[in-house]
Amino acid sequence: MSARTFAAIVLRASASASQPELVMASAADGEVCLGAAEKVDDGQTLTGEERDEARIACGRAISATASIMQKYQFEEAYFAITGERYKY
Repeated sequence: MSARTFAAIVLRASASASQPELVMASAADGEVCLGAAEKVDDGQTLTGEERDEARIACGRAISATASIMQKYQFEEAYFAITGERYKY
């Protein structure tokens, strides 16, 4: 199991937390971000629209989580998608 797959599972599990509106939005962004990064890691090419959507989702996921581990995973996914480090 890859770290990105594990992070996606953790995000899905956290969707039942006490504030579902905030967590569900973060989980959706996290899934888009990590899913796009997995595609890139598997050698697939993203369209410009997919890349932009994933880049924005990664930025929102990074901003929404307080977990240092998840921030790191989203930042690595952002790098895989864009080729650039996330700028705060």
